[in-house]
Amino acid sequence: MDKKNALGAFAALSQETRLDVLRLLIKAGENGMLSGEIGAELEVRQNTMSTNLSILLNAGLIRNKRQGRSVRYYADIEGIRGLLGFLMDDCCGGRPELCRPLFDEIAGAC
Repeated sequence: MDKKNALGAFAALSQETRLDVLRLLIKAGENGMLSGEIGAELEVRQNTMSTNLSILLNAGLIRNKRQGRSVRYYADIEGIRGLLGFLMDDCCGGRPELCRPLFDEIAGAC
C-alpha cells in the first residue's frame, strides 16, 4: 500500500460509525453481514449506512457481494493487511524484521 491509499484508509476510519462497521465486519468473519444487519446492529439509518459502506469500500477496507436484492459486506483482510504493512514497513528503527512477528500474529488472527 502506498501513502495515498493509506491516507484514504485512515480518512475512512476517522469517523466513528465507519470504524464501528469495520470492527463489526472483522468480528463477523467470513460470513460477513447484510447491509441491513449492519445498520440494525449499529442503529444507523439505511441511507447513512450506505454512504459509510461506500466510503469503506473505496478505501479498500471492506468488500461486498450481491445476494439477490441484498448486499453482503465483509472485512477486506488483504486491504487491512496492506494498511498494517504500510505502518510496519519502517518500524523498529528501520529493522522491520523485528516487528514482523507482531504483524504476522495480527494478520494470522484474521
